Amino acid sequence: MNVEELLGYNPPINEATNALKRPISEPTDEIPHKKQSRFGPPLPSQPASSETIGKPSPDPRDIAELLESNDVTDDIPIDDNAIRKLILNFEKRVYRNQEMRIKFPDHPRKFMDSELELHFAIEELHILATVPEHYYLLVNLNSVKSLLSTLNHENVDICVAVIDLIKELSDGDSEDDADAASVSLLVDALIDNQIISLIVQIIDRLDDTVKEESDAIHSSLGIIENILEVKPRCHFDVANQGLLAFLLRRLRAKIPFDQNKLYTSELLSVLLQDNDEVRKLLGEQDGIDILLQQLAVYKRTDPSTPEEIELMENLFNCLCSCLMLTGIRDKFLHGEGLQLMNLMLREKKLSRFSALKVLDFAMCADDGIENCQKFVDILGLRTIFPLFMKPPKCSKAIGMSDGAVVSNVASIVSSLVRNCEGQQRQRLLSKFIETNMAKVDRLIELHFRYLEKVQAIDHVIDRLRDDLEEEPTAEQDEDFYLRRLEAGLFTLHHIDSIILELSAAQATIKERILQGLNLHRGSIKVIRNLMREYAGHIGTTQDRSREQQRILNLVDKF
Repeated sequence: MNVEELLGYNPPINEATNALKRPISEPTDEIPHKKQSRFGPPLPSQPASSETIGKPSPDPRDIAELLESNDVTDDIPIDDNAIRKLILNFEKRVYRNQEMRIKFPDHPRKFMDSELELHFAIEELHILATVPEHYYLLVNLNSVKSLLSTLNHENVDICVAVIDLIKELSDGDSEDDADAASVSLLVDALIDNQIISLIVQIIDRLDDTVKEESDAIHSSLGIIENILEVKPRCHFDVANQGLLAFLLRRLRAKIPFDQNKLYTSELLSVLLQDNDEVRKLLGEQDGIDILLQQLAVYKRTDPSTPEEIELMENLFNCLCSCLMLTGIRDKFLHGEGLQLMNLMLREKKLSRFSALKVLDFAMCADDGIENCQKFVDILGLRTIFPLFMKPPKCSKAIGMSDGAVVSNVASIVSSLVRNCEGQQRQRLLSKFIETNMAKVDRLIELHFRYLEKVQAIDHVIDRLRDDLEEEPTAEQDEDFYLRRLEAGLFTLHHIDSIILELSAAQATIKERILQGLNLHRGSIKVIRNLMREYAGHIGTTQDRSREQQRILNLVDKF
């Protein structure tokens, strides 16, 4: 009989009633005898010997075997009274164990029984995970504080048992609104009682080389993930409790790659999503340098396993998230991030595909002017234009498409043409003029290739519009526009932006562009309409309004 089958039985009424109504005795100075558990047989006493003194608490699997050996035949009702008694029993065991440890600090065999009872009381609380509607009892009885206090227990096995329990209780995957509210209530109580700092302390105590403790570290990281999922608006508060510094420290530690390091990178990536405060905090804690140091390993060496590839991609994603903040771009520039990305492009390893994405984030918009200028100074044009002329086939291991590579390269070139000034701009324009303007011809080729893709999706959308009985709503129009962007309109905007910039910069380049359009029976009006559409979707903030006006001025000059 397994644990689930046991919990599905119902004992005779008189036995269940006696079990639930058993009074909670006050702690005494004497070591109590084993009592019959409500969910299993009495714990066997251990003989006092030199081999057992100071040994850790029993493995949870041993307790599960004890539970399975119980011969209960009926369900024990799980109601407020039953849960309350379980919680109070746990509180009693915590107090009793503390008392015995204080009273007999040098005689482990005298507090061993109380430790076993505490371990079993923790295991009994796992039943709470099946009834989230009773979580409020943990909070109202102030037992969350008692639960977290056991994370600092001298016996690591007790700490591990509590970690497993909290991870199960804080899982917010339930689709039921009431259960989700209960989990949210519990997570609030955990955060208020500084669970993050406690988890950081316990992980520092655990040894990665011991399998059981390594699994406990993984479960601890699972608790953090649950908290981030249940409370997405608390990311900064959680990061400020020491989580961000801990994650960066774990990444920087010189330990072999394992699942815990991968999990750490995933949590850091989640923490940085859509949160400028956390990004700023990472910059203040030298997080950019740490990320660049970790990524530098992959400039000449490919990850050896799919899991390590995922770690590398998580680190790149963290870097991209941070580069959306203006102040972080300066740290990236001064930390020689451009040089590292440029080296990755030259080495032709798996990292170069993600390096393109990082350069795209670092060089776009007005905030990318200094990075664009520096990229030209470090001879980055020699690296990026071969990729512009012949994009590499993307590896399936990375998860990027060939279209994404072309899009990133086009965006980088567009940012360079837009942001470079003075001598750097002249060096950039000379690249388009050299070798009989082959790069201008390539630009025209890309324009027509992606224009064809956009026209194909436009025909599909037109048919969908015709099938609608009424005019499409604003939400449907937005969905149609997103489908066009995914089909190639996003890349086409970058390509046509380059065409407009080059045409305004030099007459000879504009003449070659017009020749290319006429050769393929293209139209200037198509480019103008596409760029006006692009300008219309930029936005209404002050910075975006300036960019919108700049594009419209280029359209008028074309």
